[in-house]
Amino acid sequence: MMDFSEIPMTNDESSRQFEMEVEGRIVKLEYELNGTKMFLTCAKVPKSLVDKGVGAELVERVFRHIEDNNLKLVPMCGFVTSYLREHPEWKRIVEKGVEV
Repeated sequence: MMDFSEIPMTNDESSRQFEMEVEGRIVKLEYELNGTKMFLTCAKVPKSLVDKGVGAELVERVFRHIEDNNLKLVPMCGFVTSYLREHPEWKRIVEKGVEV
């Protein structure tokens, strides 16, 4: 696994996506915000970066953002749901009543 901890994550609110630039490519996680609920709708990792851990790094950071801002997560994306299953400690930020 590569170390992505030094790469900044940006929240592009106008296009509703979190982004990290890695090796000149953009990794993104799209969202919709409805009140205090953040719906994570689609993760996009360029083929050249698949299996390097950058998608997981981005999801982890977005989860921290959700928690730090007292939001609740509604996962709508298979990648995010899989990450939650592998990291059940994050179920604490999932909106009540949402199955993971």
